[in-house]
Amino acid sequence: MSTRLEMFGVPMDAMTMAETVREIERRMSVGCFTQHVVVNVAKLVQMQTDSALAEAVKACDIINIDGAGVVLGGRFLGHSIPQRVAGIDLFHQLLVLCETSGRSVFLLGATQAVIEQAVDNLRGSYPRLRIAGFHHGYFWQDEAAMVAAIRESGADMLFVGIGSPLKERFIDRWRTELGVKFAMGVGGTFDVVSGKVRRAPVWMQQAGLEWLFRVLQEPRRLWRRSWSQTRGSPACCFGKNGPGCSARA
Repeated sequence: MSTRLEMFGVPMDAMTMAETVREIERRMSVGCFTQHVVVNVAKLVQMQTDSALAEAVKACDIINIDGAGVVLGGRFLGHSIPQRVAGIDLFHQLLVLCETSGRSVFLLGATQAVIEQAVDNLRGSYPRLRIAGFHHGYFWQDEAAMVAAIRESGADMLFVGIGSPLKERFIDRWRTELGVKFAMGVGGTFDVVSGKVRRAPVWMQQAGLEWLFRVLQEPRRLWRRSWSQTRGSPACCFGKNGPGCSARA
């Protein structure tokens, strides 16, 4: 891919939102499975001590830059990065694509209440969207059964709303058995879609301050997560919230 560059030992695709959507559509139209991921500063730091996460990210077919820090750092190093491609914004763009093309989606992650509310809200926003299935994020005792359910749903796209590094590892581990054409980790997107968590105002998004808005909303949880990452422990996904927590990454 001509847009691919490398920073901090990690391949990334310097693409616009429109270019990303077109590339996903192109790959799906020719039958290529696509594993998608976004990288930000937190994930780059986490990858330094988590080799499984690093391998899963590097194996992805499209690696978008979602994080003002990575965009600014890349430009400082002389790379041409046209814009930040936020995972939640790409999620909505892909739902529009599915609605117009007739493709179906499977939504996996968050708590039962959150995922149900998110699905209800999406059905209101995208009335022609085909939702092949959905499931909460507490399925780790029988991953194989969850994978079988996704495959049997016939979904074209899979969106995994659980925390890093679990979502990247899950997709990478089961990519050949999921039966979907596209898989993407969307972190805490379902929390936002359900209305449980508010997204930063547009001006903060454009100013690269979305991370600050998240911290202001949930300071204890996000500082605990940052501390666990610096110690090389994915406690945000194995602590009191259990393996299905919706930690954003």
